Amino acid sequence: MNRKRKWILRIALALAALSLALAATAFFLPQTFLCVDSGPVKADAIVLLGGGLGERPERAAALFKEHAAPRIIISGLGDCEINRRILMEAGVPAGAIQLEGKSRTTRENAEFTIQQLRAEGARRVILATSWYHSRRALVCFEHYAPEIQFYSRPSYYAYSRANWTHKKIEHRVYLEYAKLAGYWVYYGVRPF
Repeated sequence: MNRKRKWILRIALALAALSLALAATAFFLPQTFLCVDSGPVKADAIVLLGGGLGERPERAAALFKEHAAPRIIISGLGDCEINRRILMEAGVPAGAIQLEGKSRTTRENAEFTIQQLRAEGARRVILATSWYHSRRALVCFEHYAPEIQFYSRPSYYAYSRANWTHKKIEHRVYLEYAKLAGYWVYYGVRPF
């Protein structure tokens, strides 16, 4: 075998090994790939994304109480009133809550909520969602509004793999990989 072929074979084997390692990490340690947490930050608003199992509004309320932002925008058709009630029961004043109740997907959450954020001059925004949804939510909002600085502060509900079956989120965790790929292919939202 000549030198050029050996070099190409080595590169191909290295890429295959890297791909296998990434796939194994994604399957066995999805928390390290899917979860993005920006750490403590201050912002103009918190965007509470619809969906989840009730952990998202709890996280948004906790962030509000920590004075991370002075207001919360709830995004998501069908979840707005339920999440509004949960926020108010957690002590968030009604005047600090805004609703975006038309969106049905993460992409629409971004598109519709960004319109409100731009109209209000928001420059720094925290996204409150589930840990397994945090990467896709963050890259989606960044894709549609690169001029706004977005931060991810997810809920860690059922973060431990031992709780997935009991909390019924295992399917949601692995489905998130297909959604990440779909958003990349259909909308150009790169997951990295």
